[in-house]
Amino acid sequence: TFSSRLSELLAKTQSECFAWALLPNHLHLLLRSNRVKLGVLMRRLLTGYAVRFNLRHSRAGHLFQNRYKSLVCEEEPYFLELVRYIHLNPLRAGIVSTLERLDTYPWSGHAVILGNGHLDGQNVQEVLSRFEGPIPVARRRYRAFLQGGVGQGRRDDLVGRGRPRGHESSTGS
Repeated sequence: TFSSRLSELLAKTQSECFAWALLPNHLHLLLRSNRVKLGVLMRRLLTGYAVRFNLRHSRAGHLFQNRYKSLVCEEEPYFLELVRYIHLNPLRAGIVSTLERLDTYPWSGHAVILGNGHLDGQNVQEVLSRFEGPIPVARRRYRAFLQGGVGQGRRDDLVGRGRPRGHESSTGS
């Protein structure tokens, strides 16, 4: 699966994932690449997955339409807004109908943060540390933060904020 491939590469490259959502026609990732450049990580992730997918489904050709887009996230408030934006994607796309269903949706890091799923390499503690308190309290605060973003709809203001990749920093999306 895609999440297995992502987990495997996060461990091999000592990279961290803070947020992710896999949808039928695209995906969102908030990553920190520590040991390898983001481009290397993404090429290994997307190409490796496409090869396995094509073999499993007896098909050939491209699986992903375009090169991935990456932005550098350096501002603290932007980090949390990206986490919320990414994790609310399945709800906004209509893949899940309620926030309660998103809480257990297996193709998003939101369920992992709430303790309802698992992805090796997802840095749950880094996200929860922004909500202070013991883990159960931080999880409730995180969930309330996500709830506050439900009515915002699509966040065009988040697209393009930050600097385009190439102005090297450790956190990318």
